[in-house]
Amino acid sequence: MRGFSKAIITGNLTRDPELRSTPNGASVCSFSVAVNRVYRDASGEQKEDVSFIDCSAWGKLAEMINQYAKKGTGVLVSGRLDQRSWEDKNTGQKRSHVEIVVEDFNFTSNGPRENGGSNSGFGASGMSDASTTAESSMDEIPDDIPDGEIDLSDVPF
Repeated sequence: MRGFSKAIITGNLTRDPELRSTPNGASVCSFSVAVNRVYRDASGEQKEDVSFIDCSAWGKLAEMINQYAKKGTGVLVSGRLDQRSWEDKNTGQKRSHVEIVVEDFNFTSNGPRENGGSNSGFGASGMSDASTTAESSMDEIPDDIPDGEIDLSDVPF
């Protein structure tokens, strides 16, 4: 049976993204996202837990994230999980690391940015075509949408 791997997280960048290039010239950007979770323990006391998730993006997507995201920027990231394993040269112990390989992302808050502009609604979709970015604002939402129920037989697909 073929496997499936998909992860979707939202949180804030814990550090500025790091952009580097592979020997064959491909861009790769590494960053970490802090994901907060609030829960109640057995005694009913509210607790907060934070997970730090490592992410990597490739190609144009990597360049865009590096250009627009900074420490503290809110992001929604989706992609596949990737695990790497190796043997530590010093101790000889087996080590492994899991990260999200970013396939899609959106900025979710007005975190730090170089150009100081609002990043509300800014996003990119698809690792293979990262140049398809969309800048949109609330002004572009049509105001002629009827308030009544929608008849599904009117939907063309």
